[in-house]
Amino acid sequence: MSNVMKITRSELEVIGPIGTLEAYTQRVCSIPPLTREEEVDLAKRLTRHNDLDAARKLILPHLRLVVHAARRYTGYGLPMADLIQEGNIGLMKAVNRFDPSVGVRLATYAKHWIRAEIHEYLYRNWRIVKVVTTKAQRKLFFKLRGAKKRLGWLSSVETSAIARNLGVDAKDVRQMEQRLYSCDLHLDPLADSSNGHTDEPLSASLQNPGPDPSEQLANSHSRNEGLSHLRTALLTLDERSRDILTCRWLQEDKSTLQKLAHKYGVSAERIRQIEANAIKHLQSRLIDAGETSVQRHPTVPPRTLNQRRTPRIDVSSEISDSDGGHVGHS
Repeated sequence: MSNVMKITRSELEVIGPIGTLEAYTQRVCSIPPLTREEEVDLAKRLTRHNDLDAARKLILPHLRLVVHAARRYTGYGLPMADLIQEGNIGLMKAVNRFDPSVGVRLATYAKHWIRAEIHEYLYRNWRIVKVVTTKAQRKLFFKLRGAKKRLGWLSSVETSAIARNLGVDAKDVRQMEQRLYSCDLHLDPLADSSNGHTDEPLSASLQNPGPDPSEQLANSHSRNEGLSHLRTALLTLDERSRDILTCRWLQEDKSTLQKLAHKYGVSAERIRQIEANAIKHLQSRLIDAGETSVQRHPTVPPRTLNQRRTPRIDVSSEISDSDGGHVGHS
């Protein structure tokens, strides 16, 4: 177990401050590898006893594999340190799932997990907009650049040949070629370093089909205030008038004049007159409340004030629920 003891002494160097990526690479490559017997013994300790110290001793000697694998993907424009970090995650997953009884060394088993984790990182971060979404696109992402024999766009013959060799559709090849060799455009303006000129941003030409947030806020505030005024105005009516308005206008199952006339023992014409007088009373109270609201908010834009003077209110559910306990049945 001499190598295991050497790893333990090297842990202090790896855990300590490293500084640069080159220093990190040198230190992980200086950790001696494990023998097969040491590897099997540590894997059994991890599997049977969940020994985290054994897991660390399995991971440290294989960090060099991550560095070696990450160097293959430096041409994709992403930081080397990030590639190594993602590869380390794949290594830890491999150690957690490693079974020594299969007869395969950890290095052979872990390289697939390391590459898979780096691939996922490239898929997510190579462009602002994700360029890989299907199985065919995953295959083309890494193999299309190597399959191209020259610079420039592929011809139809080359596209068909690559699609046939990789077992994908020619449509997928053309689509992935466009995604790989296109560039991200900034929505914000970029100043020209030569004359300081700033072009109009693309975000200025993008149309938002949704409603204006300021209008939504104004409408919501106007509706809420109108509902509050309506509830207050309803409370100023007598119980019979309030009940007639509620049954005629503020319920889903609206009552007829004849039904209310039978309920109160009067004629249908009398119910109509009570309803008309109650509506006029409510209108007067709402106009007064709107004028008072305008005086309290002199800085509100005129359009919003007009909305508050004549609010459009849909209160079929709110008022009937809130005022149900105040309705009288005389």
